[in-house]
Amino acid sequence: MFREFYYGGQALIEGVMMRGERSIAIAVRRPNGELSTTTKPLDSLYTGRMRKTPVIRGVIVLIETLVLGIKYLLYSANVSLEKEEVKISTALALGVVTFAFVLAIGLFIVIPLLLTHWLDPYIASSVVSNLVDGVFRLVIFILYLWGIGLMPDIKRVFAYHGAEHKTINAYEDGAPMEVEAVRGYSTAHTRCGTGFILIILVIAIVLFAFLGRPELWLRILSRLALLPVIAALGYEFVRFGAAHSKSRIVRPLLIPGLMLQSLTTRQPDDGQIEVGISALKAVLEDDRAQAAVVT
Repeated sequence: MFREFYYGGQALIEGVMMRGERSIAIAVRRPNGELSTTTKPLDSLYTGRMRKTPVIRGVIVLIETLVLGIKYLLYSANVSLEKEEVKISTALALGVVTFAFVLAIGLFIVIPLLLTHWLDPYIASSVVSNLVDGVFRLVIFILYLWGIGLMPDIKRVFAYHGAEHKTINAYEDGAPMEVEAVRGYSTAHTRCGTGFILIILVIAIVLFAFLGRPELWLRILSRLALLPVIAALGYEFVRFGAAHSKSRIVRPLLIPGLMLQSLTTRQPDDGQIEVGISALKAVLEDDRAQAAVVT
């Protein structure tokens, strides 16, 4: 059975964001050790009918992850440096999103295709050529995660990622939202964004294999054009996997994504777990309050 709504979140700089049905909650640790926790309403794009419509919702989730994720990463940076008064404009958030998107296209689409194009004279089959492109993309992605994970600041973000996962795992298991109870849960989760990206990469390998071998610029455009389709299919797989994670057939398919999370999560300390719990409690309370008003 599918749940009506899946709670989830994202690691921030010295903080955690939790996404609810109608709002999000952001908990950030200030330099003096105090917790700053706030809730923000979600735009109708992220809560309306399209967000709940199969296939379409995968594209909405991708947009939501990029826009809200980067916006509140900037917000958390301000709070963690005691600069909460700094306002984050929509233009700034969109600018950072655009830069990140262009960087991702260059790193995970253009570079693998350039490497494949260099090898194409030695590859007879277009299917093999596209498979080689997919393998390059997958290897670059794994190396990228490994590389950024060596940076001290990113290690702390990954620890908050682990705290977010532990909190959600505990909540879905019915455990009390207390540090002692949450501490023992896994830092891996079936609905993690890392696993989502891995699924997208695998689906891309399959779909792109049959696109032939046109001019390089057409190969790049074809991959960009199919991104929304791949994101939609990937999200539906993630939801299906989460709903059937205990199935003997489905569980093995989730293992690669769970293993890959070892690159993007770290064991959090109790203070980081406290941040995750604070964010989840805040969004649950806000959802209950809004539901009471509606009814």
